[in-house]
Amino acid sequence: MWVLVPAAAWFLVSAAMAQQAVDVEAAKAMARTNDCFKCHAADKDKQAPSMQKIAAKFKGVPDAQARVIQHITSGPMVKLTDGSEIKHKIIHASDAKELENIADWFLSH
Repeated sequence: MWVLVPAAAWFLVSAAMAQQAVDVEAAKAMARTNDCFKCHAADKDKQAPSMQKIAAKFKGVPDAQARVIQHITSGPMVKLTDGSEIKHKIIHASDAKELENIADWFLSH
């Protein structure tokens, strides 16, 4: 039991630090470059769910960041608010840290 308490505390501190480490301006720039704002807005649905809805969907999900990254890099079929379906644009990044940052930014809403 003694080992679990410090490990759990470390996990919570690490998770909080990860949320604080989001480079918002870099994430916004990447979102603009990849046309994310064409379909997503922070607090209202456009052609796709708002960032707030995405964050709510993944709240408490342990692998949320990995799932968002998989979604934005694999080009799955997605349903738009009008009921039509399109292939999600594949997000291009120069490294994994950029993908982690934009995923964390979406999840921070």
